[in-house]
Amino acid sequence: MGLCRGELLKLGHRVSATAIRRLLRRNRIGAAPLRLRHRWKTFLRAQVSAIVLTDFLSVDTVLLKRLYVLSYMELATRRVIGCAVTDRPDADWVTQQARNVSWELKDLGVPARFLLHDHDAKYGGGSDPVFAGDGVSVIRTPIAAPRANSHMERQIGSTRRECLDWILILNRRHLERVLTEWIEQSLATSRARSTDSDCALRSGCDVGAGQVP
Repeated sequence: MGLCRGELLKLGHRVSATAIRRLLRRNRIGAAPLRLRHRWKTFLRAQVSAIVLTDFLSVDTVLLKRLYVLSYMELATRRVIGCAVTDRPDADWVTQQARNVSWELKDLGVPARFLLHDHDAKYGGGSDPVFAGDGVSVIRTPIAAPRANSHMERQIGSTRRECLDWILILNRRHLERVLTEWIEQSLATSRARSTDSDCALRSGCDVGAGQVP
């Protein structure tokens, strides 16, 4: 209320916070953060079958070498469309993974219209234009708002808690094998729990081109 009243005062309108509160309540207008949250939930619910999520996961090996996992997930079915591991997630590598996922989406017949990711600089190369060329709109989630991509965050959290936290990773190839087996196990569990044959989790991690374990 204070922000709204302050802006009105700048324009020369002296209105009390109580009057503003009554006006908003009379017109059934909620607080701005609540309106934004409801609009985001409505968008996700309405476009669930057309949204693909992506995010990075970092993993340290026993030799303290940091590896990066780039995953793409279909929101409607929670299946992993693409998963790749590298120790150098530069623009060229991320762009190539975007091409791979773009081809995979076409092969699967996924009607993707929106791609959600954060403001990570690793996406700053040509990955977004790859999806834009396929008619997919790229939406960057707000800064410091992990809940905006909460489904992907939960997927990453589950992978850490139920898999990676229990294993000492030796190198890139080892991590790829572990993730592949983890995704296959998740696929089996998903099929056992669901009667929907379309709710599947695609398995496999791609080896980064030219990468040395």
